[in-house]
Formats: sequence, C-alpha cells, structure tokens
Amino acid sequence: MLEQIVQIVSNERSTDSYYRLVVRAPQIAPRIQPGQFAHVRILPMKDALLRRPFSIFQVEGDTFSILYKTVGKGTVALARMQSGEELSVIAPLGHGFTVPQPGAETPLLVAGGYGMAAMYLLARRSPQKGIVFVGGRRRVDILCEREFQDLGWEVRVTTEDGSHGEKGLVTQPLLAELKSAQRGRKLFACGPTPMLQAVGKIAGEHDVPAELSMDEHMCCGVGVCLTCVIRVRSGDTWEYRRTCTEGPVFDARDVVWEEAR
Repeated sequence: MLEQIVQIVSNERSTDSYYRLVVRAPQIAPRIQPGQFAHVRILPMKDALLRRPFSIFQVEGDTFSILYKTVGKGTVALARMQSGEELSVIAPLGHGFTVPQPGAETPLLVAGGYGMAAMYLLARRSPQKGIVFVGGRRRVDILCEREFQDLGWEVRVTTEDGSHGEKGLVTQPLLAELKSAQRGRKLFACGPTPMLQAVGKIAGEHDVPAELSMDEHMCCGVGVCLTCVIRVRSGDTWEYRRTCTEGPVFDARDVVWEEAR
C-alpha cells in the first residue's frame, strides 16, 4: 500500500445519488487487484479525523475510479470537489477476490447496489465471462449495468419495487440459476450484510464455492483500530479477523454468521 496525494481527474454525477470519481495515481493504479479498496481523506475537511473507505471500481492506465453515494458530511463534501483538486489516498488496501483462471469455474457475480463497484475489475480481468446478478431497492440503485454488458457479461437485474428488471431480491434469479443442471461455477459477492449472509447460505446448500466481500465499518483501514473485525472459523473454534487487512474478501465457508456482528 502507498499513501499519496492524488489529483482529481473528474468527479461527475452518475445517477441521482451516486458519483463517479477518477483520480490520477501513477504509483498506486498498477498495484490494484479486484476487490481492494482505497482509504480517502478529504483535504478541505480540516476537522475530519477519519478517512473513508471506497471500493475501487475501474483502473485505466495511471488512474483509478470509485463510485460513491452522498450519504453524509464527508461524501457531500467530496461531491463538491472538482477536477484539479487533491485528495490524500492510502491504497490499494485489503485482500481482494481471486481472479478466475482459464478453464476454471464459471464466475457468477452477485451485487447489491454499490457492491457493483467492487465487482467490475474482477469481471474485466476474468478470462471467462459469466453472469452478473445485481439487485437494488429501486432502478436508481442499479449501477454499471451497461459497463458489464459492454464486457460481454450477461446481467440479470432485480429491484424490490419492480421498477427495473425482475421484481424481488437478487437471490431469486441466483437460486434459479443454481438449480439448473450446469456445474463448475463459483460465486463472488459484494453488498449489504444480509445479502452476503443469504448468498453464503445458498452457496453452502448448493455446494458451490463462494467469496464474499464483507461489509463492515472501518476506521483506520490498516488493521490497527480493530473496529472492523468479524468472526472466522479456525479449526473447531473461531477467531477474529480484520476485514481491512485479512479481508474484505473471505471464503464464505469460513464466516461465522450466527456470531457475526
């Protein structure tokens, strides 16, 4: 990981609530692996002690981008920043997804809302194409559908209000797919914790390997503060693991859901 001052290339609204931020970071960008994240400090916010973690969306040359939603003081301040301004970034951070190897299992990506941001680089670097299952409450919460389609992936959309795609939860079309006769598949998921727990359960019931990017609050992002720990199996018992360093991606079989925070 590196800590650097990076320059904003663009910071544009993507949907009603989501923005796409692109920064130039020539030393960081080549190191980024799918599923890793960046810890950002917004320099104009002099009173902000904590950085904010964001999944890394795209990498293009010496730049990388993130998708974020304006939900609080920090992201509102970030949305006001313009091209040419600077941010302090620590990246790339965390243990990311395992990129499929040629001839390995067909990847099935499962994302809830902003979770799509963490999946794009995995899809782009995968040697074989698969299916992306994306869900959200409303149409506005469905991100990057066209970007995945442009990569040649099939995208299946669900919304809870039925405003786009199939009405219901993202796990419904996933279950239908896993009940088909096909074999040799692997799940990769990122999104809200209830969705991740459901995907982990489905993977176990269908004996399908799965990697989950755990959604936990982070403060330091570098493994010091221990605010982002989850319980993970260790032999006949369990132990705490830090999602910012040992994660955020874990094997679904290792996560102790009944004890998870």
